[in-house]
Order: sequence, then C-alpha cells, then structure tokens
Amino acid sequence: MPIEIAVEKKKLQNPPLELHYLGDRVLRQATKRVSKVDEEIRQVVREMLQTMYSKDGIGLAAPQVGVNKQLIVIDCEPDNPANPPLVLINPTITKVSREICMAQEGCLSIPGVYMDVKRPQVVEISYKDEHGRPRTLKAGDLLGRCIQHEMDHLNGVVFVDRVENSLALTQELSKHGFSHQAVKPIDRVVR
Repeated sequence: MPIEIAVEKKKLQNPPLELHYLGDRVLRQATKRVSKVDEEIRQVVREMLQTMYSKDGIGLAAPQVGVNKQLIVIDCEPDNPANPPLVLINPTITKVSREICMAQEGCLSIPGVYMDVKRPQVVEISYKDEHGRPRTLKAGDLLGRCIQHEMDHLNGVVFVDRVENSLALTQELSKHGFSHQAVKPIDRVVR
C-alpha cells in the first residue's frame, strides 16, 4: 500500500524546519544511518521537502536542518507538480564515472554563493526509499551532481570545501557575509 509522502510544491511563509548556515558545527558532523523507515522518518522527509521548496532549493540534506540522519530530498524540477521528489535514505555511492565535469553549485546553507566544482559526471547509488525498500539509481547531469552535493553533507562536507580557486572563493564568501575560516578544503577533510 503506497504511503503518501508528497507535499505541495509551494513556498511557506514559515517553513517547518530551520536552516543551518556555513560556520554552524552541525554541518560538519557525520550523520547516523536511519535504522527504521517509519512514519516519524516520513514526517521529517515531508518537513524537509516543505523547507526545501520554501527556500527555492532543489536538494536538502538532513544536517542542513539540524537532523543527524542519513536523509536527503531532491527535486530537480520544483516547478513541475507531476515530477515526484526523490527521497534517499542511507544512500551509498557504489560507482562513479571516470569522466569528470566542472559546473556551478550553490547551497541553501550558503545563500548567494555560487562556485565551480569538479565532480564525476555520473554516479550509481544504492539507497532506501520512503517505504524502506532498497533501490539503486544511476544519475548524471544535474541530478547526479545534486546527489553528490547532498551526500557530501551527510559526511560533514560542504561544496565550498571542493572549490579549487581559493582566492575567488574567499572573495565570494566575504561578499555574502561568510568567513573563509569555515571552509575545510577537501584534502584536510577526513573521509
């Protein structure tokens, strides 16, 4: 029997969850696996979706709203009501392509900052859906990038940690009121 997880794709004046921003310790903690996919988890997923749509995002990881769980919601077509969002519970990357591509990324936890980041072109992942069923997915383009970006959050990594042009990054961060001290370049981040 299907469980209705869908929420209306609209902006709420007061989204249910509060976003955490670059510099907040909660963004640097590795998350815990979800042991049981139940109604409580589905409610967190609904609230994450409502918060993501309210902030004009296409992806949101649980640590960004202060939830220490391996939970991600993604919707690369937030303006298309017919396109259901993707819910990833305990996702694991099982394969990455050799092809690397550079593209601009932004993050709800670092509003206004957009920088180029190199990532594998395509990823394959295994995860559980909102019903607790095991799934696999092969994704490239925007969806593949979004999955990798959000999965980084589950490991305490933020996209600015992957930016190679540190001078441009420092300028962009300070322009938007963020400290470059909050960046932990990926070579210093423990995987």
